[in-house]
Amino acid sequence: MTILITGASGFVGGALARRLVEQGSGVRTLGRTRPGIATEFFEGSIDDQQVSSKALEGVDCVVHLAGRAHQLRETSVDPLEDFRAANCRISEELAAQAIEAGVRRFVFISSIGVNGAFTQDGRPFTEASQPEPHSPYARSKYEAEVALRRLAERGGMELVIIRPPLVYGAGAPGNFSSLMRWVGKGIPLPFGAVHNKRSLIAVDNLVDLIIRCIDHPAAANELFLAGDGDDLSTTELLRGVADSMGRPARLMPVPVILLRLAASALGKKGMAHSLLDSLQVDISKARDLLGWEPPVSVEEGLRRCVRDSSV
Repeated sequence: MTILITGASGFVGGALARRLVEQGSGVRTLGRTRPGIATEFFEGSIDDQQVSSKALEGVDCVVHLAGRAHQLRETSVDPLEDFRAANCRISEELAAQAIEAGVRRFVFISSIGVNGAFTQDGRPFTEASQPEPHSPYARSKYEAEVALRRLAERGGMELVIIRPPLVYGAGAPGNFSSLMRWVGKGIPLPFGAVHNKRSLIAVDNLVDLIIRCIDHPAAANELFLAGDGDDLSTTELLRGVADSMGRPARLMPVPVILLRLAASALGKKGMAHSLLDSLQVDISKARDLLGWEPPVSVEEGLRRCVRDSSV
C-alpha cells in the first residue's frame, strides 16, 4: 500500500509519517518543506496540480493534514476567506485529483471545533451531534467536510473524517505549549478552581487512530471523534503536567467568574473558552466500529510530552 501524506512537516503529519515509515509502509509526502523523515518527497504547493497529480500516481490512500491552522493572533483582514481557501478549496481540489488518479480512500483530519466551542457537563459530543462551527477555522473545516462528502459519493472514493480535540505532545503548537512553559517556570497560575471537563488526545493516540482508519474496512465513509478517553479539568491537566515534570503545581483558586471577566477585558475570550469551559467527546464509535482503544493513557502521554520536550 502506498500512502500520501500532506502536511508531513507539521506536528501531527510528521509523527504520522515517522510511525508509518517505522512500520515499513510505503510513504510519500507532498508539500513545500521536506519533512525530516525518509519518505518519497514531492516538493511543491498542494494546489499545484502538476505536482499533486504526480504525487498521486499509484497512491492507495491520502491522509490530508495540510491546511491553515487556527491562529492565536489573527492578522488577516478576512480570516474566513483565507481559511476557506486553504482548508476547503484546496482540500476539494486535491480530492478531485485523487478520484481521477484512482485513489481508494481519502482520510481528512478535521477539528472538533466543527461540533462547537463547548459542551454541557455530562453531555459530550458524538458523531450524531449537530455541527455548530464557532470560528472561521471551524467553519472552513466543516465546509471542507461537506464538499469532500459530495465529491467522494459522486466519484466512488472512500472518505474517512476524523475530528480531534486539542492534540498534545512534545512540540505541540498553541495553548498547550504555553501551559507547559508556565508550569515549567513555576509561574503561579489562577486555575486552581476550574472544574470543567475537557477531552484531549495525545499525538501518539491520534496517529494510531489515523493508521487504523487508513485500511480498516469498517472505516469507509465514516466520521469519527477522537480523544484519549479520559477527560480532565484544566486544574487536573496542570497538575498532571507538573507531576510529569517533577515540579509542584502552583495553582491559585481564583473564582471562574473573575477569570472570565479578566479574559473579556483583555480580549482573550477564545483562550477563556479553552481553559474554563468543558468540551467532551464520546469515542465509543471508534471503539465499537474499529475495535480501537487509545494505546497511550493521559498520564503516559504527558510523561512522553515532558520527556521529549525542551521545556
